[in-house]
Amino acid sequence: MRRRRAPKREPQVDPKYDSPIIGKFINIIMREGKKTIAQKIVYQAFDKIQEKLKEDPLKVFFSALENARPRLEVRPRRIGGATYQVPVEVPKERGIFIALRWMRDFARSKKGKPMSVKLADEIISAYKNEGAVIKKKEDTHKMAEANRAFAHFRW
Repeated sequence: MRRRRAPKREPQVDPKYDSPIIGKFINIIMREGKKTIAQKIVYQAFDKIQEKLKEDPLKVFFSALENARPRLEVRPRRIGGATYQVPVEVPKERGIFIALRWMRDFARSKKGKPMSVKLADEIISAYKNEGAVIKKKEDTHKMAEANRAFAHFRW
C-alpha cells in the first residue's frame, strides 16, 4: 500500500483558449507524444463546429461534455466469493475524463474522414444529445440502474 497520496498535478492549459479541460482533451487526443498534431486536430475540429453551427465552439464543447458526462457507473466488488457490479456515483472530474475518452474513441472508430472532422461530428452529436457517446452514457446508467439492488455493498 502507498505511504501517502500522490500530489494532485494541475493540468496544462491549452495555448489558444487558456482552458485546462481543453488542454486535457489535447493530451487525450495526442498519439506518440505528437502534441502539435493533437492541438491542430482539436482546433480544426473547433473551427468545423464554428462553421456548421454558427455558435461559439467553446460553448458547444462544454455543453456536449456536460451531456456526455456519466453520473453513475458500476464497479466490481468481491464479496464472499461472488463478484457484484456495485453502482457508484462518478466524481465530476472523473466523469469529464470518461466523456473526453469516449469522444476520442468513437471519433477514432469512424472511417473515411480526417480526425478533425470526425471529432467535430462527435462533439456536435453529443451537443444535440444524440450519437454514440450519449448512447454509451445511457447504457452505463442502465447498467447501474439494473444493479441498484447491490448498492448496499458500496464502500
